[in-house]
Amino acid sequence: MPNQAVVVTVKGVMPTANGCAVFLGNEDKTFVIYVDQSVGNAIQMTLNGVKKERPLTHDLISHILTGLNARIDHVVVNDAQEGTFFARILLRMENELGLKIVEIDARPSDSIVLALQQKRPILVAPAVFSAVEDMTEILERVLQQQSEQDDEPDEESL
Repeated sequence: MPNQAVVVTVKGVMPTANGCAVFLGNEDKTFVIYVDQSVGNAIQMTLNGVKKERPLTHDLISHILTGLNARIDHVVVNDAQEGTFFARILLRMENELGLKIVEIDARPSDSIVLALQQKRPILVAPAVFSAVEDMTEILERVLQQQSEQDDEPDEESL
């Protein structure tokens, strides 16, 4: 199993001073990828099932793929260098000419949005997953703090 990619899910999206922290992980480990605010918002909107009045860039890409009879097979975070993550999108296109798989270099943030929109798996290369710092406890602490803040009555409701 050490050579197989690790399936992860988005466990949380938190605003930061310079964008958003996207927490990815499974039951064993959680790690963070920092993304710009607009893509962080797109990930959060997709997770929340927000319907948009007009298509955003990721919606447009999904519509183009559908129009070409192509779909995302999966995305994989395949490398990390000096805190920068890299990803690949694997597209699957099947028509009367046969099956074609296309692999495209992409930012992990964009890959995550597209995978979430099309309900496709997000994978992480084993070497990347073993090298990243486990942020499970930090995510749990942040979620606990948010929960406590949500439980506190605001001044207007008093």
